[in-house]
Amino acid sequence: MKFVAEGNTDLNYINREISWLQFNRRVLQEAQDENTPLLERIKFISIVSTNLDEFVSVRAAGVMDKIRTGSSDADFTGHTPQQLLEQLIVMIEQLVADQYQINERITWLLEKEGIAFTSFEQLDAGQKKTLEAYYFQNIFPVLTPLAIDKSRPFPLLRTKSVYLAIVLKHSSEQSDNEAHVALVEIPSNLPRYIEVSPLMNTEQRQYILLENLIKEYIHTLFTTYSPISFHTFRLTRNADFDLNEEEAEDLLDEVEKVLLSRKWGAPIRLEIEKGFDPFALELLKRELELDEHILIMNDGPIDLSYLMTFSLSMQGFEHLKYPKLEPVNPRELTYSDDFFSILRNKDVMLFHPYEPFDVVNYFIQQSAMDPSVMAIKMTLYRVNGNSRIIQSLSRAAEAGKQVTVVVELKARFDEARNIEWAKELEKAGCHVVYGLAGLKIHAKMILVVRREADILRRYIHVATGNYNEISAQIFTDIGLFSADPNIGEDVSNLFNQITGFSAPSHWHLLKVAPTHLKQGLFSYIQRESEIAALGKPARIIAKMNALSNKELVDELYVASQAGVRIDLIVRGICCLRPGVPGLSDNITVRSIVDRFLEHSRIFYFENEGTPQVWLSSADWMTRNMDKRIELMCPILNESHRSNIIQYLTLLLEDNVKARQLLPDGQYIRVENEQPACRSQYEAREIVIEKNSPLHVQNDNLAPLLAAEHQLEQYPNESGIVH
Repeated sequence: MKFVAEGNTDLNYINREISWLQFNRRVLQEAQDENTPLLERIKFISIVSTNLDEFVSVRAAGVMDKIRTGSSDADFTGHTPQQLLEQLIVMIEQLVADQYQINERITWLLEKEGIAFTSFEQLDAGQKKTLEAYYFQNIFPVLTPLAIDKSRPFPLLRTKSVYLAIVLKHSSEQSDNEAHVALVEIPSNLPRYIEVSPLMNTEQRQYILLENLIKEYIHTLFTTYSPISFHTFRLTRNADFDLNEEEAEDLLDEVEKVLLSRKWGAPIRLEIEKGFDPFALELLKRELELDEHILIMNDGPIDLSYLMTFSLSMQGFEHLKYPKLEPVNPRELTYSDDFFSILRNKDVMLFHPYEPFDVVNYFIQQSAMDPSVMAIKMTLYRVNGNSRIIQSLSRAAEAGKQVTVVVELKARFDEARNIEWAKELEKAGCHVVYGLAGLKIHAKMILVVRREADILRRYIHVATGNYNEISAQIFTDIGLFSADPNIGEDVSNLFNQITGFSAPSHWHLLKVAPTHLKQGLFSYIQRESEIAALGKPARIIAKMNALSNKELVDELYVASQAGVRIDLIVRGICCLRPGVPGLSDNITVRSIVDRFLEHSRIFYFENEGTPQVWLSSADWMTRNMDKRIELMCPILNESHRSNIIQYLTLLLEDNVKARQLLPDGQYIRVENEQPACRSQYEAREIVIEKNSPLHVQNDNLAPLLAAEHQLEQYPNESGIVH
């Protein structure tokens, strides 16, 4: 269906890369919000940095690759690669400038609260003496000066490492003689910030950045030369490498090769400290062959991602952080410690982080220990360190159970960790599968097969989020436990499809990508259009992380024109343009950015008064629909459906942290006359009501479910905060 005149397709769609940068702008707004606690605000500044690192190394790099190959074709939003890159550079430069301006403001506010980043000059003699000793004992032995001259060529620079560029002159030379340049890498295995012993009669906590202390003693590395300038810089390389899966004899070896290649990809971005020496800059540009690149001049420390660790490490300043979240224990588990008997009677649904991820750990632990369990199968996409899931799976294999683990080696930026887990699981006796050629395994599912009397019964868990107990504390996700035989058979068939040569001809309840999930969504959207055409109420509510698949966007446009009311809750990328007369009048789009990362994928279809609710691992992106193994699972329990509908309604009522997407592609905060509604805080009330009577706990489960659930650290999840 043609919506506008030929050549104006950009009026219908928002570019994916531009939309992603707009999302990062919304993240930065949380750092700017004075209602956000100070030590939480610097976390959002850190997230902006890590998000930009991934964006530049993958998405911007992909645009540059198209330019290098001579491509001038416009995408479906009407942007040629060159036009898009020019716009992205302007947006990135403005975003970074605003980020550093906000960081300066927060640094000043933290100092008033007794937390100060200081310069060496501001310290007293005793503090300087202590730091001098620290430098010579802990830093100096690790530093390696890299001179650049005819006998010592320009070194290979690590991607995303901070370096010092030092311009030197020989002590015996005249001032007009030729300058020399040397580089020093700031060691990434040392703390980026150092606490300074406090001043007398003050309670202020003082810190100095590692590079600033090194600058103070940089002369100790060049005894016969005099440093005349020294500034930090950082290089980002192209990390967008295609994996040659078809010709790879061993996928694990091939992924390890890609990891090595990523370290030395083509330079994409150069970040330099304000006041950077022009002579050193010209040298970097020449040696790095920076023909097409992004140059950022930072008015502050290079790479603010360290602020995440800094915030999490601060003790004694709880008033500058969010209050701790105390998860609510599931009611179903207060009456029995036998997970299998519970699931034989009813499904169990969990809202994370409002309910503890320890329940998932306990399910796998009980399955590993239960002598009646014959087999455990599981997908792993992103796993945290010291994972109890890995330990339980290993014990199950060592006990003689059939344990199959699908480890997705191609999870971007988590490849090294996943390789480590895969090798550990193999040593324990697990069958480890590395996925399928050309497809990532992104579905989140567990299958437990248990012998009961004369039958084998399947127990399953499907989820919208990864099996990562750290991210489960800071991502909003939903998980479903079930013993439904139809779901169990579908999950079993999906595992067989991944690990063997099986291709199920029939699915009972699941919708699976890339075979028929997208077609299933089409059919449900079209059904709502047909209902609306009959003059009956029709409604779609869809919550996801990203919407960029053109076919799905176009199908939503058709439904809007048919009269379907469509409310989209899209955290990040959204290529659909809502509220355009004659095109998307009936579509609203909102994004919620708050304390927790909105990560759950939930789809609601009114279905003429008999609502269908689905959980999914898939966003509405082309890669999820066509290039990944994904699943979409129905919610069969009426009470669970009611809880999710209540939750979606709450998200649509948020007028504190929600932003609305306008037809022109801009986002504005939702403001209305309704009572203040902050959905992430109100959602916990839904969970409390769901699990009443309150605070009832089975003694056998208490040790497992009473663990501290604090925001210990943010995982390396692309996107993020990606």
